[in-house]
Amino acid sequence: MRRMSTMVARWSGRWYRSLYLRIALSFLVFVVVVLAAQSVMFSYIMSRSPGPFPGRTPNSVAIMVAADLGATLTEDPAVDLPEYLAREYGRLQFHIYAVMKDGRVAANTSSVLPDSLRRSMEEVLAATDFKRTGGTPAPSGPPVVTAPIQIARELRGMVVVPPGPQGSMIAGDLGRALSVPGTAVLIVATAVAAFFIFSPARRRLRVLEAAAERLGSGDLAVRAPEGGGDEIAHLAAVFNRMAGELAARDEALRTSDRLRRQMLADVSHELKTPLTAMRGYLETLHMADVAIDAETRDRYFATVERETLRLDRIVKDLLDLARLENGVGSLEARVFAIQRVFEHVIERHECETRARRIAVRAHVDDAADQVFGNPDQLEQVIENLVANAIRHTPDGGTVALRATAPDDSVVLSVMDSGPGIPAEHVSHVFDRFYKADAARANGAEGSGLGLSIAKAIVARHRGTIHLTSAPGQTVFTVTLPQDTEPRDGRLSSRQSTSTNL
Repeated sequence: MRRMSTMVARWSGRWYRSLYLRIALSFLVFVVVVLAAQSVMFSYIMSRSPGPFPGRTPNSVAIMVAADLGATLTEDPAVDLPEYLAREYGRLQFHIYAVMKDGRVAANTSSVLPDSLRRSMEEVLAATDFKRTGGTPAPSGPPVVTAPIQIARELRGMVVVPPGPQGSMIAGDLGRALSVPGTAVLIVATAVAAFFIFSPARRRLRVLEAAAERLGSGDLAVRAPEGGGDEIAHLAAVFNRMAGELAARDEALRTSDRLRRQMLADVSHELKTPLTAMRGYLETLHMADVAIDAETRDRYFATVERETLRLDRIVKDLLDLARLENGVGSLEARVFAIQRVFEHVIERHECETRARRIAVRAHVDDAADQVFGNPDQLEQVIENLVANAIRHTPDGGTVALRATAPDDSVVLSVMDSGPGIPAEHVSHVFDRFYKADAARANGAEGSGLGLSIAKAIVARHRGTIHLTSAPGQTVFTVTLPQDTEPRDGRLSSRQSTSTNL
């Protein structure tokens, strides 16, 4: 029922474009044309019907035949009436009989006049003086059409047109006349109607079929023509939409496969570096013929430990990034104080910033003090941005943290006074393991995944992160909407429990 109502709603505004309606109307017009053609043929046949009195009624025919027979008998009383009627009126669409007073009976057909009619006419001729009565005598029996045959104003016979047979004669003649041409007209008209009605639809369906075959063979760029506005056009539009979606999915799969291959190459490279170092030092330590003093041995073990921690950090970051990008786990959002998050991050890097004389400042607007989100994950974002800023800030430089609240969002920014990132590398800083920029390559201790993880966390909060960089100033800006739900549906409202960290 719902499907039917949907179809009705879909076509209610353009019913006149429906292919089915056009076919139905075309067949209706075809039937009307055939009936009109048959009517024209009937009229033509009736107008060309054989006989000397086309289109006359039985009464007028009987009167005309009686007058003609009277004139003929006046000129030649011995005329052969059967031969004359057959010759002159044999093709007439009526059975005509002439009953004479002298006993002769003639007709234009081989049919015999019924005895009842013949006796009735003989009685009329024997008992009636037409001159004295002044009218046509009416015979007894079934109603017939009669007309008197007069010679010198004396009744000499009667013309009789019996009821019934002439109708069947007309029907038979008409049927014979219409059978062959009517059948031919019907066949030709059906073929022409089928051609004009179904040929356009068949042609468009063949084009759609060819497009479907090309799509099935792998040509995702093929499209079917959508012109017409009827059901076939709607089917073509659905086909094109399906083809477009398949092309988009194919492109997405190709992109995903390319990124997967690149990620595997990057991961292999990043994991190979610490593993190679660890293997080299361990093999050296296991060489019995190599004398290693205690200080060198301790340095080798420290290097192996450092590379082990680096390897562990890379694996952990990869797992975190995979969980974030696939939406694994609950977001557990709540209201928290962003000032506390800034303080935790600054304290975590206090020793390094003091040793390098880097000034780290934080400012939070009153309207931006309370932020709705996951505090642990957002702290990880700030931590990654601040660690990246400190790593690329020269000694004696500045790192500034700021939180503002324009409109219905919170904007968190991290600015450093480093050398900046060249413009050609700005669009790639959030890619996994991207260290093509010399400004980022200096920090070998980083996993190369910090900014990628930050972007994934922000995206899960339905926020955005972007970078602006110039010589002497690089700014990462995070915008977090405060009135929308995240993609996983677990960040539902700002009325969660407020927790100050």
